Amino acid sequence: MLSLLASTFATVFLAELGDKTQLAIVSISGTSSRPGAVFAGSALALVLASLLGSAAGGSLTRVIPADWLQLAASAGFLILGLRLILRANQSAVAAAAEAAAGEVPPGS
Repeated sequence: MLSLLASTFATVFLAELGDKTQLAIVSISGTSSRPGAVFAGSALALVLASLLGSAAGGSLTRVIPADWLQLAASAGFLILGLRLILRANQSAVAAAAEAAAGEVPPGS
């Protein structure tokens, strides 16, 4: 049990470093004079999200094989990643087009 606890802690801790949740917490605490309240609120939210995830995962594996759940989660992350890459590319193309439009002399 201790091994599972340690590996789960390490996995989640490393996964959460520098992600959007941590950036949101940094942003909120930067605009607040009460970092303790920000910590308590964010810790409670992460505990609740983890509780829901572990409960759902345990229940789902009774009806759906764990390999299928891992495949679905992987596919979901892949789709999100691809969408982010496409949006970033579209933004870069739009910015380049705007810059190029600004460089064209009027009347040309």
